[in-house]
Amino acid sequence: MRKLSLHPGHLTGGGTPIRTALLLAAGMGSRLAPFTDDVPKCLVPVSGVPIIERLVRTLDDYGFERLVAVVGHQADGVRGFLGDSFGGVAVEYVVSPLFASTNSLYSLWLARHLVDGPFLLVESDIIFDASLLSPLLQPDRIAVSAQLPWMSGTTVTLDARGRVSAFYSPPTGVYGQHCRAADHFITVNLTSLARDTWTEARERLDRHVAAGHTGWFHDVVFAEMTAAGAMALEAVMFPADRWYEVDTPTDRVAAELAFPRRRQAAGGPGRAALSGRRP
Repeated sequence: MRKLSLHPGHLTGGGTPIRTALLLAAGMGSRLAPFTDDVPKCLVPVSGVPIIERLVRTLDDYGFERLVAVVGHQADGVRGFLGDSFGGVAVEYVVSPLFASTNSLYSLWLARHLVDGPFLLVESDIIFDASLLSPLLQPDRIAVSAQLPWMSGTTVTLDARGRVSAFYSPPTGVYGQHCRAADHFITVNLTSLARDTWTEARERLDRHVAAGHTGWFHDVVFAEMTAAGAMALEAVMFPADRWYEVDTPTDRVAAELAFPRRRQAAGGPGRAALSGRRP
């Protein structure tokens, strides 16, 4: 299987590309029911291809070597699909015992000892054009997008250098209520973190979990660090029509229109289109 060529133009920063990804995939995915009644959210097919397969094939194409997956709801389904490796990506698992009552802050905390950084943090409901991933192979970057009516979630503002100046998270468990001001960009749930940044984040995660904040979104930690000057994420702009967050059945229908079955894999014309089959 041919890998993407990572010449300096792909790296937009010049350093060694990130080779580890951390996937948050423990949630119930209840808003995507009935598709998530019997399978985890990340295994719901879009145009015949499970969401997680699109992601891991893209990681493999970019030379990622390791994926740490935090699983919970229907965890055996994820293990059965990915196994111990998928393509050239070795897969490790962390099982959340409290997946039904916790949120992404707790999931991220569970993986604190398995990932040392730098790494790419990914949520399990995102579909995106594979070519957009290149800038995120360097640490301390975050994918953001101009807002469209269907979008909801955490927003950010940017400074004059294109770095995140502040995070604005909606209330926990509340969907569709976020700032839609023209200077606010929606986060795409793809963030690369440097080792030092992750070290600081882990300390803050420890404090939040000790305080009982296991039902919070992990963006709270990023917001605190940004406000304190301990994090300066460079924004990577994703065109609004080249990614989709699949939270509901309506989202799934829209995502299938944006990403039809015969869409080429990241390797371009020389690669077979995604087929839904394991390697």
